[in-house]
Amino acid sequence: MGQRNNVTEFVFLGLTQNPDGQKALFVLFLFSYIVTMVGNLLIVVTVIASPSLGSPMYFFLAYLSLMDAVFSTSVSPRMIIDLLSENKNISFSACMGQLFIGHFFGGAEIFLLVMMAYDRYVAICKPLHYLTIMNRKVCILLLLLAWAGGFVHSVIQLVFVYSLPFCGPNVIDHFICDMYPLLKLACTDTYFIGLTVVANGGAICMLVFILLLISYGIILNSLKTHSQERRRKALSTCSSHITVVVFFFVPCIFMYVRPVSNFPIDKFVTIFYTIITPMLNPLIYTLRNSEMKNCMAKLWCKMLSIDRIRMPPH
Repeated sequence: MGQRNNVTEFVFLGLTQNPDGQKALFVLFLFSYIVTMVGNLLIVVTVIASPSLGSPMYFFLAYLSLMDAVFSTSVSPRMIIDLLSENKNISFSACMGQLFIGHFFGGAEIFLLVMMAYDRYVAICKPLHYLTIMNRKVCILLLLLAWAGGFVHSVIQLVFVYSLPFCGPNVIDHFICDMYPLLKLACTDTYFIGLTVVANGGAICMLVFILLLISYGIILNSLKTHSQERRRKALSTCSSHITVVVFFFVPCIFMYVRPVSNFPIDKFVTIFYTIITPMLNPLIYTLRNSEMKNCMAKLWCKMLSIDRIRMPPH
């Protein structure tokens, strides 16, 4: 362990060294972070404030939005500030913290997407038993399982990295602390640890993705027997779920289902699932969902009327 103390901080190379490029990216990512936070928190508030959105689907959707908001916050603010600052260093402990939070919420989100697929399966394939199968207790239990899955996944990643010796160079060719860039800096052979990362991160992504595709295949296949109206509604819900799943898992599989290596394209793939996907999720879920849009509109009208009451007459 004595070796490791040489490195007390890491330095990010970031996305680009070009000052104009950095300013442009600063504006772009600041805008996308604001949109991400507003969109996701709006969903959380709408679900909490609307009694008509009491079904399990919206319960899970609210938590997905919350996870996206925190996941995005573990990456974006730091990266946005770094784009304008000369000094892009991060302390060893802050780096470990970022790694832990990113993998914890990213992992929990992967498991939550499984729970949401199960919820859709029960709703479409066993509609009469839906509310008895997906009761409040079951929903909370499934949510806790998702958090626990993310936690275990993240702890395993952290334990491996934390035990590595870092004795210099400390420049990370990335904008966040992630497994592969950190393994590259360790002054020991990381082949075995690299395999465990692939087994832990990559296998989870790959297995869950295949599982989700199979489950949506079963759901879509069962729609043949449904009426036109029910089929349309189910397809609209499932298509938004499948879109989110593809956006989240394809980059994740690209990043983690391969031997430890760092490609120049990695940073852009990381941007996709840490910044773009959390920003698009609220749009994907609300644009295709008339119930959600109606409740948002009602909430908006309510807030405006409260403001009018509060404002004193001229």
